[in-house]
Amino acid sequence: MASNYSFDIVSDFDRQEMVNAVDQVVREIKGRYDLKDTATTVELGEESIDVNTDSEFTLDSVHGILREKAAKRNLSQKIFDFGKVESASGNRVRQEIKLKKGISQDTAKQISKLIRDEFKKVQASIQGDAVRVTAKSKDELQAVIQRLKQEDLPVALQFTNYR
Repeated sequence: MASNYSFDIVSDFDRQEMVNAVDQVVREIKGRYDLKDTATTVELGEESIDVNTDSEFTLDSVHGILREKAAKRNLSQKIFDFGKVESASGNRVRQEIKLKKGISQDTAKQISKLIRDEFKKVQASIQGDAVRVTAKSKDELQAVIQRLKQEDLPVALQFTNYR
């Protein structure tokens, strides 16, 4: 019985849940008395969310609503990369919030080094924007998952293709 077990470490989010969260944000902005007349727009693009509003104060309110709605839909706060606030036409401000997907090379190296250092019987290999972890024992893989959940990394991790 020399079969190997493996899983992939990825950083991704559920696109449909993001669509729903942004939709709820837009609805709440239309309904809240303090944001109703600000002509605030929140648009979900392919890799970012564009927010256009009348002041930095309302922008902070939109951030709070977005974080709250994302959290309720099990979306990690680590996927949001808040860009710098730019001034738009007529005293308005806009901001692009990038949505982080995939594991950067630096983070992937950090993850595989941690696995190499702490788990001698486990191999980690970087494959594009994911890390594949293999071992002879499922218990070893479970231990790796538990250890990575304790680590505070700059990206949200999911564990997929567990076989």
